[in-house]
Amino acid sequence: MGLFDQIVGAIANPNQQASTDQLSSILGAVQQATAGNGVDPATSQTVMSMVGGYVRSALQQQQATGGSQQVEGIVNQFSNLGPNAAAVQALFSPDQQTQIANTISQRTGLSQAQVMGLLTMLVPVVLNMLKSGASTQGNPGGNNVLGTFLDADQDGDVDISDALGMAGQFLGR
Repeated sequence: MGLFDQIVGAIANPNQQASTDQLSSILGAVQQATAGNGVDPATSQTVMSMVGGYVRSALQQQQATGGSQQVEGIVNQFSNLGPNAAAVQALFSPDQQTQIANTISQRTGLSQAQVMGLLTMLVPVVLNMLKSGASTQGNPGGNNVLGTFLDADQDGDVDISDALGMAGQFLGR
């Protein structure tokens, strides 16, 4: 089952935090962050895909060293829809942030400064999307959205930008 299917399943499950309002807010935050920085929709999709991949790798590394509870803690702590440099710092060292900004800049033509600014806005949005599968009762574990995102045994085609695109279609945007 794909990432978007897990999100839709979480929306339908009253025991999980996902809602159509949350999904709409996530889409709005991405659109505001990218459009507000002069990023066209095609470039925005590329940036989101790349940011999602970097977040996935960082969370997988956190899971390997600290376990699933550590990853859930990061997701819960930093999953807001506003800019948050601490979320970026929780996942990436300063050197990694520079590397990420360089790579995204080279691929998209955006300046490194633009990318660094976008990271502080988009990383928390990705974490917010991943939090959608968390239990409404506050029970740790069982976040199938986060699990699907991190599952390296699947086909590897877990793409945040695809999930956001499907979310837009789901919400009629």
